[in-house]
Amino acid sequence: MASPTELSDFLKSCEKRAFKRTLYAVRDADAALDIVQDAMIRLAEKYGDRPAAELPLVFPRILANATTDWFRRSKVRNTVVQNFSAFEQIDGEDAFDLLEALDQASANESAADALSRQQTIRAIEQEIGELPARQREAFLLRYWEELDVAETAAAMGCSEGSVKTHCSRAVHALARALRAKGVAP
Repeated sequence: MASPTELSDFLKSCEKRAFKRTLYAVRDADAALDIVQDAMIRLAEKYGDRPAAELPLVFPRILANATTDWFRRSKVRNTVVQNFSAFEQIDGEDAFDLLEALDQASANESAADALSRQQTIRAIEQEIGELPARQREAFLLRYWEELDVAETAAAMGCSEGSVKTHCSRAVHALARALRAKGVAP
């Protein structure tokens, strides 16, 4: 079992290499710092009780998985949020509230635009409702409630890999179904 000193020494010895590796992958210093920090926390939480000799073998995989998770979240977030990019801050407010933006937009839009927006929202809600239960649950927890993979897995009582699979399938199914209905980003 690695002592706290051995774990700390290992993390100090690999932090710069881990940061550079992640920075090359994501090309964003802030994101790279977050990813490395998350990977180090996962290592300490889940593998802190392992022998010190195993840490150099486990950490690169944890870091690679954290980087992959970041890319997945970015891709899905960009896909899901892309439709809302037209709703910028209203009247200089600090925080963006989608419901307020929709209310403001509906007050200034034509009847045809309001009908189109309502139909789009209804189509999205309908397609989310038609997802299999586990996919719908994972999708809503991850992208509506903004829980991370671990929190979603704990809430659903399944593995993190299952959460990722359910979310991926949900996003692809929603995209296909909405494209078929003429709803495109």
